[in-house]
Amino acid sequence: MEWLFVHMPIAGVDIFWPGLIILGLGVGIIGGFFGMGGAWMVTPGLNILGFPMAFAIGTDIAHMAGKSLVSTMRHGKFGNVDYKLGAIMIVGTVAGFEVGAQMVMWLERMGNVEVVVRWLYVVLLTFIAWMVFSDVSKAKKKAREAAAKGETLTDEHGLQWHKTLQKIKIPPMVYLKVAGIHCSIWLPIGVSFFTGWLAGILGIGGGLIRMPALIYLLGCPTHVAVGTDLFEVMISGVYGAGTYTFKGRTELVAAIIMLVGASIGAQIGAVATKYIKGTGIKVAFGCAVVGCLISVLMKLAVKYLPAFKFYLDWGATFLVLGLVAALSIYIFMKMLDGARKELAMKKARS
Repeated sequence: MEWLFVHMPIAGVDIFWPGLIILGLGVGIIGGFFGMGGAWMVTPGLNILGFPMAFAIGTDIAHMAGKSLVSTMRHGKFGNVDYKLGAIMIVGTVAGFEVGAQMVMWLERMGNVEVVVRWLYVVLLTFIAWMVFSDVSKAKKKAREAAAKGETLTDEHGLQWHKTLQKIKIPPMVYLKVAGIHCSIWLPIGVSFFTGWLAGILGIGGGLIRMPALIYLLGCPTHVAVGTDLFEVMISGVYGAGTYTFKGRTELVAAIIMLVGASIGAQIGAVATKYIKGTGIKVAFGCAVVGCLISVLMKLAVKYLPAFKFYLDWGATFLVLGLVAALSIYIFMKMLDGARKELAMKKARS
């Protein structure tokens, strides 16, 4: 079975190369659909495949930048990108990312980076899963109550945190036309600094937290949050790739292998958002977060259950790869079904 493994010269490890292909193509589809680089799956996925955590972070960020460029261009054609909002958030994203990256280097010197990053993933994924499913539940309840009254619901969000935050009127104020938001400029800058900081620590473009943050803290419509977040992922990805490459923590061979499949998958995922409603995106996103959380917990359990190391390691690997494959197939089939219905409607009108 040696032919299934390829040696990574910089990281100095042998990696199961079919896993890299599955991660690249699948996360390309998922990232283009959810509006993120997909690193919340790829970083733990690379770590599970055998990369040391610091190399998993750097390698994922390098492949993420190019893929996000493709997705942003596709979403821009659909009018889903608020470039003004994205430009404002660049300031906080870059500053926060550098702070997070420096913390990773410090943790690596202390020898605690593996444990700290994994447990941070557990806490973050648990919170996001609760937030998404809570929002979907409340939104559906609001929709049922509105339907009973014969009304049409215009707000797709169940959680209303953004309404409270938008009341903060610290000048200067800014109007974001595409997102339909009028708020203090410090709100998007503050959100981007926090998400950038976590991105630097976890090795993600920030999409895992920025997409929900754009929806729940700023009040962006789901589709605009997806497109704008990809624009931010692209920016932070380019900066992050340079930072981690300079620090010698980027495995370019693996990044290139994943990028080939990711560039194709990203276009499929971006087109799929045209045919799936905001609630559908949130539910699929929540399921993905839960699956990723379970895989990280299995990897952490190895320390406490060494006798089951073989089963836990391979179980976590197959869970991550299976989750990526299942979500990719679901999104691809939904895209084909939506395109088929759209063509049928066009023929009926003509």
